[in-house]
Amino acid sequence: MGARVTKKIHDSDHELVAIEISDEGRERLTAAGIGVTEGTDWIPRADVVVLALPDSVIGQVAGDLVPRLNPGTIVLILDAAAPYAGVLPDRADITYFIGHPCHPPIFNDESDWDARRDYHGGVANQAIVCALMQGPEEHYDIGREICEVMWSPIIRTHRVTTEQLAILEPGLSEMVAMPFIDTMVEAVDECEKTYGIDRQAAFDFLIGHLNVELAMWFGFSPKVPSDAALRLMEFAKTVVVRDDWRRALDPKVVKQASELIVRG
Repeated sequence: MGARVTKKIHDSDHELVAIEISDEGRERLTAAGIGVTEGTDWIPRADVVVLALPDSVIGQVAGDLVPRLNPGTIVLILDAAAPYAGVLPDRADITYFIGHPCHPPIFNDESDWDARRDYHGGVANQAIVCALMQGPEEHYDIGREICEVMWSPIIRTHRVTTEQLAILEPGLSEMVAMPFIDTMVEAVDECEKTYGIDRQAAFDFLIGHLNVELAMWFGFSPKVPSDAALRLMEFAKTVVVRDDWRRALDPKVVKQASELIVRG
């Protein structure tokens, strides 16, 4: 993610100062024509600091960096886990802003082949979500504009609260969607290993049905499953879905998940 957003900022009208400590990261930046800045002279000049870092080290880096920033500096974090877990330094004259990409949607009107094969964003259009955690209202537009640069091209930008962004991720995307997807992959493996079904046949069957079922359930196509299929779906929920699955979106559980992400 850091390499993606750094290149986008570098190619924009913003003045970029790139900080990187790993040899691999430095080589990646050099290959993209981006120089790495040494030392700390950049700190007093920074209007916005983007922490493109793993969640597990944001607290440590922010703890060292934030006390040295000028009042009014915007600290932009790319995920809600660390802010929601409460690991950012307490400093009232600093703005904390959070942005996160939605990634290119399954249902889109992309005609370019590279865009259609872009699953992460940066080539294909995508929506983003932004939250002003603390700071003056006028800083929202600054943070939003930088996020739109980093993750361009943009379909739309959604404004949410910090808690709402945490409910979306890790809640919705990682605690609800990802376990179902991982289970579907395991189910394809089970079809092959236990029941002797050719894996490609099982994969083609699942992916095709996912396409039509997602289209029907989310309103991209008329929802026309048979009554029998709907009855079977409700029965299947008792087999593969916990009755209390909505707890995954409860802010208290999301807070625990965020703490797990940043603290292990």
